[in-house]
Amino acid sequence: MQEAADALARNELVRAEPILRERLKQSPTDIGAIRMLAELAGRIGRNKDAETLLRRALELAPGFAAARHNLAIALHRQGRSDEAIGEIDQLLALEPGHPSYINLKAAALARLGDYEPSIALYRQVLISYPNQPKVWMSLGHSLKTIGRQDESIDAYRRGLDLQPTLGEAWWSLANLKTVRFTDADRAAMRAALDLPGLTDEDRFHLQFALGKAEEDEGRYETSFGHYVEANHQRRALIDYDPAELSASVDRQPEIFTRDFFAAREGWGALRDDPIFVVSLPRSGSTLIEQILASHSQVEGTTELSDIATLAARVGLSGMAALTEDEARALGEEYLDRTRIQRKTDRPRFVDKMPNNWAHVGFIRLILPNAIIIDARRHPLGCCLSNFKQHFARGQTFTYDLADIGLYYADYVRLMDHYDGVLPGHVHRVFYEAMVEDTEAQVRALLAHARLDFEPACLRFHETERAVRTASSEQVRRPIFREGMEQWRHFEPWLDPLRQALGGLIEAYPYQA
Repeated sequence: MQEAADALARNELVRAEPILRERLKQSPTDIGAIRMLAELAGRIGRNKDAETLLRRALELAPGFAAARHNLAIALHRQGRSDEAIGEIDQLLALEPGHPSYINLKAAALARLGDYEPSIALYRQVLISYPNQPKVWMSLGHSLKTIGRQDESIDAYRRGLDLQPTLGEAWWSLANLKTVRFTDADRAAMRAALDLPGLTDEDRFHLQFALGKAEEDEGRYETSFGHYVEANHQRRALIDYDPAELSASVDRQPEIFTRDFFAAREGWGALRDDPIFVVSLPRSGSTLIEQILASHSQVEGTTELSDIATLAARVGLSGMAALTEDEARALGEEYLDRTRIQRKTDRPRFVDKMPNNWAHVGFIRLILPNAIIIDARRHPLGCCLSNFKQHFARGQTFTYDLADIGLYYADYVRLMDHYDGVLPGHVHRVFYEAMVEDTEAQVRALLAHARLDFEPACLRFHETERAVRTASSEQVRRPIFREGMEQWRHFEPWLDPLRQALGGLIEAYPYQA
């Protein structure tokens, strides 16, 4: 057990795993070994496996606080933050001032959109433990999300004062899109990159931040070099195969035909509460969400993972075999699952998970009256913007130009299919058209969503709400044109992207 603990401390997971499994063969009720194996599973992203192990440990020893803390973490990582809070509250009942428990509860509350109590808890921790750079950074994230930008910048800077190598804090400043780094900032980031022992995570975050810093100074070749290095490092740490998505896109037209939907007319949960905004990230989808959330009948939530979770559970083949009752039950389950994200009594809500474009057929099957909006942007502008962005989770296709181009092509191909079999069901908003004639596009968007026009939707930048995406600060400004042509600065280095996109560049209707 000591050898396994030492291996985990050194992150030598290949050495630790067989030791722990052998120990559990000999002593299946060793709760320490169960917990360590769960920790190992969590480190490699197998959070469901970690949950199963930790629940077993708690069956054997309900008072095992470390296992309950780990279980809360595993639940939070699976997006089940409400369940995580239930576990944390049990721990806090016994140790009310425990900083790790309070910090985790603050993170879980933020995930659920309860930012004010989240901020209060982070500040509570920092009163007693002010020298915690990652807590300052987490506080900055929550402040940024609700629009308190100056306070968020201060929190990020406080974290960096304590730990200048904290790459995520540097990237968080860059990701505000409004901060201009000083010469001293750039020097500090370069110095951090030269330090021995820098973690992979700090390194790629620093590279992304330097890419943005150099881009703001107009040094585009140097900037692109940093972006390339950042993406290369990030891509090496993830498991992504573009062929898997392409295979799914190939199969969907075989299942979701015009006849398929005609035979299932009226199936599913018939409520029209959800408005789905689908797309690639960085396509103008947050702008559309902000416009819709400025309407008196619509609540903006966030990028919800529930459709992907349900679709994965059913599987493509299973979708074709669903009965009418099963389709309705799945629609009702989606509405039940998302209710926790609703903070107002407005009857409609926006689910802005961009990747839901891959589940349009499934959405139509289980929620036939839901509105679907496709946010589309020039392929070079959209794909490059993804390449320059580091996403906290989920967007594993964005760390290679060819991968991004193939993803965009699959997206267009599948949306073209649904345009054919469900004509008029998906409303498309081109970002460039929204910039050029905002009022006409807003009116068309609201009409498709079966909403009356309200002038507040044109004053979307005045709407106060939490915005969790990379565009949070941009949608708090009036609409602007600057982002439309930024890709041209990097045009000499985009050949892999051009090749992957093929004819989609020339076919795009709003190419400048």
